[in-house]
Amino acid sequence: MTVRPANPIIFALDVGSWEEAQRFVEELRDVVWGFKIGKELFTWMGPRVVEMIQEGGSRVFLDLKYHDIPATVAKAAAMATRFRVSIFNLHALGGREMMRAAVEASHEIAHKESLPVPMILGVTVLTSLQERDLRSVGITLTLEAEVVQLATLAQEAGLSGVVASPLEIGPLRRACGEDMIIVTPGVRPRKGPRHDQARVMTPAEAIRAGADYLVIGRPIRDAADPLKAAQDILQEIRAAT
Repeated sequence: MTVRPANPIIFALDVGSWEEAQRFVEELRDVVWGFKIGKELFTWMGPRVVEMIQEGGSRVFLDLKYHDIPATVAKAAAMATRFRVSIFNLHALGGREMMRAAVEASHEIAHKESLPVPMILGVTVLTSLQERDLRSVGITLTLEAEVVQLATLAQEAGLSGVVASPLEIGPLRRACGEDMIIVTPGVRPRKGPRHDQARVMTPAEAIRAGADYLVIGRPIRDAADPLKAAQDILQEIRAAT
């Protein structure tokens, strides 16, 4: 069984400037597991933001959601591994061959260059989507069934785990077991707004449901005191476990 981290909070570093990124990393690095770098920040700042976070001793989740032909994703996976990120992800909708190619490329480069092997996650269904959205793109399975189908495929391809809404954690555990890592966005403190997330839980509820890591952004970033907000969420989680 996978051992859950004592601190499951991954802060979503969704900011648009180097100064903001540095400020949040310096302020929060002692109270979060690590930092998620998404498309906005990586497109603007590139690999140097990964290096900045790592130089301060923190972990990186590179959230670029690779989705392309297997050869292209395999090359991207090798480069992500060379960055020494702790986690990176790809879209499970890319299929078994694409996911397996990413795993093989990552493991091969890690072995050849004596690098740490990152966790590779498959993105199932984005937490902003609802069942009607799946219908609009031709997916006829229920939302829950689609998430489980993609997670099973990711597991068969050798991925470490998946990114999924907290509402699908139960079905995922039943289908894929306790060893699969589940990283959960769509987490909002009880009194906070949902923003554009359609399928949400509180941090404590998500951990009790079986999530391993929680990606939390705006509830911390937009708080008057981000450090206190992160500390309060961590305290809520620990009180509930």
